[in-house]
Amino acid sequence: MKKEKLLTEIKEILTKNNLSLSAAESCTGGLVSSYLTDISGASKYIFQNFVTYSNDAKMKFLNVKKQTLEKYGAVSEQTAFEMSEGLLKYADCSVATTGILGPTGGSKDKPIGLVFISVGYKDKIKVVKYISKKASSNDRYKIKKDIAKRALEEFLSFIKNTLN
Repeated sequence: MKKEKLLTEIKEILTKNNLSLSAAESCTGGLVSSYLTDISGASKYIFQNFVTYSNDAKMKFLNVKKQTLEKYGAVSEQTAFEMSEGLLKYADCSVATTGILGPTGGSKDKPIGLVFISVGYKDKIKVVKYISKKASSNDRYKIKKDIAKRALEEFLSFIKNTLN
């Protein structure tokens, strides 16, 4: 789906249902938030967004547990879940990303391009594991763009299914 159509649909659903959205980003470094503000009227539904690149920031602003980070790591389903859970104290809906952009930092279990995307609404949270199609490019920005768009697609799909 084209980015503009994606953003328009998100805007329509959130404004129609009078819902707020907060984002927390690690690997995407604010790109999801930037995309969300590319459309006029975003201030009606975006509440508060965070770039929580460090573990300390994840703990401080999102209440990600230190034990979770120590046991599973920052790039994990569990951390993504807790990131969305923490965001839901700020807004009705959440979207969060935590992953590995490379070109260093990847491993067999956690390759470059791996991201966990979490989306939430009230007491429902879904985490999706995704490996960027752009990972082989070793281009951080291409990987970041792919992940940011995928995060918004996951959010749109989730919120449509949850509200219907």
